[in-house]
Formats: sequence, structure tokens, C-alpha cells
Amino acid sequence: MIRVLLADDQSLVRAGFRALLDAQPDIEVAGEAADGEEALRLVRELRPDVVLMDIRMPALDGLSATRHLTADPALADVRVVMLTTFELDEYVFEAIRSGASGFLVKDTEPEELLRAVRAVVAGDALLSPGVTRRLIAEFAARSKEPARADALAELTEREREVMALVGIGLSNEEIARRLVVSPLTAKTHVSRAMVKLGARDRAQLVVLAYESGLVRPGWLG
Repeated sequence: MIRVLLADDQSLVRAGFRALLDAQPDIEVAGEAADGEEALRLVRELRPDVVLMDIRMPALDGLSATRHLTADPALADVRVVMLTTFELDEYVFEAIRSGASGFLVKDTEPEELLRAVRAVVAGDALLSPGVTRRLIAEFAARSKEPARADALAELTEREREVMALVGIGLSNEEIARRLVVSPLTAKTHVSRAMVKLGARDRAQLVVLAYESGLVRPGWLG
């Protein structure tokens, strides 16, 4: 059973999400929070698998709450999916960099929300359609001077190659086609790179690809 915490200051939004999620045989809503501070308290108390976190909330906004959550080693298994009203939200870049595993607009289709919850629990990153390329382009535009050259020393040559493809926004299936391997093999290489680098999920692997200099601005073409 996947346990979800809803964090949104609008009770109507929470009610709608609860009705959808609780109707699924493999998902249950563990609790609800109306602000970031309450969300953090409930995460520590209830230890949900996923937090659906609104970016804009009173007391403590979702972005700050996510930073606190992802910085706590005791909560390393909790995944955060950020929610916002606009797909081009100015905080999307910072939300992913802060450790969120995904990003969805609130008016997303019900099937997409359910897929998001299940995907992040499986260790995948989830972004609303159309956001991935823009997000990566934003990383490229804002990328700082690459970290030390040995940052990826533990990776094999193939793992570096796969990580670079993750960094430019390719899915496991697209990576498999590019490298002429099976999707399972591609997923295995991605998973190994994440473990070696201590990445929480695929979204953080994209961040590391840019910060290490493995992927550089201009690669999107």
C-alpha cells in the first residue's frame, strides 16, 4: 500500500485528491496538511511514501518544507511531488534542485496524478508533459562552473554515458534505443549511477549531470 500525505492550503483541492487516491486499491491518504510546517510535522509522524506538496502555502512554503524534508536522513525514503497552478512556475527549477522527485500542475488528468504517485515510489522522476525539456534547458542556462573533475570517478564509462543521456532528458526507453540495449539494461545503468552518486532519484541525477560538468549548456540543440 502506497501512503500519501496531502499538503495544500486549499481544503477543496485536498478533498479532490483524497477522493481520487483513496479510491485506488494500492494507495491510501495517510494525512493532510494545510501549510508547510504542519506537513513537516506529519511527515515525521506518519512517514508517508509520497508527499503531494503545494509550492505556495502559508507559514512555511512548499519549497522550504521540501528542503527541510530532503535534508533529513531519517526521511530519505519519502518522495515529494510538487504541485502548482501553472506549468511555467518560476519555482520549478529550485524545487527539483531542492530534492523534489516530480512536478505536476493541479489540473492534471487523474490518471497522470496516479501515475506520478506510483512512479516516484518506484524511484522514477515525474514531470508534467512539456516541462522536462524546459526544466533541463533552465539547468543549462543557470549551470555554474562544473564541480571537481573526479566527482563522477566511481562511475563506469557506460554509466557516465547513460547519465549524460538522462541529463538531456531521455527516458529509459529512449536511452535503450540510442545505445541499442534493452530498456531493463538502461534502467539498471541509471539505478547504479544513482546509488554510486547518492542521488535520491532520477531528477537529482539530472542536477548532478549539470553540476559535475558531464552535460554542458548547448547540448539540447
